[in-house]
Amino acid sequence: MKPLSYLIPIVLFSAGLLSACTDIIEPSVTKQIVTLEAPATGYQSANYTINFWWNTLDHALTYHLQVVTPNFAAPGSLVLDTIVSTYKFSYTLSPGAYQWRVMAENGSTQTAYSTPNSFTVVPGSITTQAVTLNLPANNALTNKSPYTFQWTSLYGATSYEFEIDTNNFANPNALVSNQTIPGTQLSFTFPKTQTYQWRVKAQNDTAQSQWSTVYQVAFNNTPPAQVTLASPASATTVPLPVTLQWNPVTNAASYELYVYQSDGVTLFNSSFPMSVNTTSYSFNLGSSGTKVYWTVTAVDLYGNVSQPPTPIYFTLQ
Repeated sequence: MKPLSYLIPIVLFSAGLLSACTDIIEPSVTKQIVTLEAPATGYQSANYTINFWWNTLDHALTYHLQVVTPNFAAPGSLVLDTIVSTYKFSYTLSPGAYQWRVMAENGSTQTAYSTPNSFTVVPGSITTQAVTLNLPANNALTNKSPYTFQWTSLYGATSYEFEIDTNNFANPNALVSNQTIPGTQLSFTFPKTQTYQWRVKAQNDTAQSQWSTVYQVAFNNTPPAQVTLASPASATTVPLPVTLQWNPVTNAASYELYVYQSDGVTLFNSSFPMSVNTTSYSFNLGSSGTKVYWTVTAVDLYGNVSQPPTPIYFTLQ
């Protein structure tokens, strides 16, 4: 009889295969159950902003939240249908009866929807309410100007006061902008590159709500400096693979690599332009004698893109 020791390599090899499969195959969430935490069934709220909260599941990447009125058995209206990446979400509702449920998902599987919870939003004074800000998200970076600011409507409000500042509203007489409008969105042009704070308050003929939470947004529409292409030098003949290199650019968050066919206009294939987080790329396509053009642009965190340098070429050996 062979000693058991001869089985050890086989066992280890099998374990390695299982580990590799775990890395490649996404675990299923199908048999897991989402448990709703709050609002619980029977909850009544005089606050129009409801904080939804549920348990997290292993291997779930996103959660599909639905809210209807009055219930899922006989829905009159789908009030909210959104996908979030965390286990909580806030939303402003009008007074009424509601049900909510959640389904967990990953790239290939999903759970069943949870058993729904019922809750009621009862009328309350506007003075105890606050507007929920939607866009831009807190601490957003943007290069868009004008930018459309958006918030959720508040039951009982007839207009909204929008304020934006660069000094945390320390001086009400020196705000960047203060406007009162009837709707829930406003197009604002940033005067210059800077970090801004914004907030919104609802009002009607007799009362005002509390100010919303203050959100920050940073604006910058200045593109990064132009990239300098480093290697290979233009008009040289080189063997595959070719290491394309360029000099780093201050404030660049990534780079867009453009590789063209011998006409210098047609992209080499559908992979280009390609986003690259380093200052080099190993190019391993084409055949001997092929002339290849390339260039690179820098992209900053705001989405600004530098001017591309004139494409240079190399010939494959």
